[in-house]
Amino acid sequence: MRRDIQQNERAFSSKEVAEEVGIATPTVRKYGQILERNGYEFLKDGDRRIFVQSDITALTALRDTDKQLDDAAKDLASQQSERLTDSIETDVAIFDTYESLPQDPNQLKEFLMLLGNELAAAREMNVKLASDMSELKQTVSRLQQDHHVISSAIGNASQKTTARIERLTEQQKDHYEALLQQEQEKSELLQKELQELREEQIKEWRAQNDFNTRLEEAMQNRPEEKRRGFFGLFRK
Repeated sequence: MRRDIQQNERAFSSKEVAEEVGIATPTVRKYGQILERNGYEFLKDGDRRIFVQSDITALTALRDTDKQLDDAAKDLASQQSERLTDSIETDVAIFDTYESLPQDPNQLKEFLMLLGNELAAAREMNVKLASDMSELKQTVSRLQQDHHVISSAIGNASQKTTARIERLTEQQKDHYEALLQQEQEKSELLQKELQELREEQIKEWRAQNDFNTRLEEAMQNRPEEKRRGFFGLFRK
């Protein structure tokens, strides 16, 4: 078990480690597997690795090594093992100190008072942590509610905007169809007027042609002198 982790030491996700070390997230997993294969120990939550600062240092060293990755991983695992051994020896020394209780009643009383103060401080810290945890839960709950409200507002606004666009599109379509109908009616009316003008011109042309024909026939049927007299009227 890892005993080199400091209290309240920050934990990093694989993505955060990738950003810190400057490698891809799959490379973090690859380096983690190489380190474990050679005896390095990670904190784990199930199958998921939890990284601390010393792990980031190890991954950085593995990234920058000129050795074979397995050889470098063995060295890093050996260094970690030494740190863990030193940590265990320190814990044992502290435990031995507490085992050596003073024999003098006054010293024992002072020791117990100190221990009581430490326990009181620990309880106070636990109460504060519980309060902080409760506030954090409330904050998370409020954030979730705010997210729900914002999501609902965005969804409603999107629906309203979509409905408005559809209405405007339908109105523009109706307006275009009305204009098109008006233009068609105007075109049909204009064609009708042109047709009537053509028919009127044809009638006038036929009437004039009939008049000219009758005049020519009348002139041909008159005597020569009368024709001369008739045309003489135009020459005067």
